[in-house]
Amino acid sequence: MTAFLLRALVSALGLWAATRWVPGIRIDNAGTLILAGLLLGIVNAIVRPVVILLTLPLTVLTLGIFLLVVNTAMLALVAWILPGFHLTGGFWTAFQAALIVWVAGWLASWLIGPKGRIEIHIHRP
Repeated sequence: MTAFLLRALVSALGLWAATRWVPGIRIDNAGTLILAGLLLGIVNAIVRPVVILLTLPLTVLTLGIFLLVVNTAMLALVAWILPGFHLTGGFWTAFQAALIVWVAGWLASWLIGPKGRIEIHIHRP
């Protein structure tokens, strides 16, 4: 549960960064931002695996690049479900926002680790 909440928080931070950097995405308030992070985590845990399974041939054919479209669709689904989360620029706005949220999630996974613990990596020469 801790790992899910940390990842949802990181998704919310990624969404916040997307609202700053991508024109056409707007989240009305901090409560909606937190709810969007939680809902994105739920959608990624439940809906995304089904969509990935259904689009597996296309994902294999494009060598995994189609997963970016799946991530974009999951973000658009959250915006469609949640009042106060607005995507007004169409596919490319959602695509750019999904990229930012993906990078934030990737960094969080690197820091949090698979078991939900915060890990500090020290590289010594």
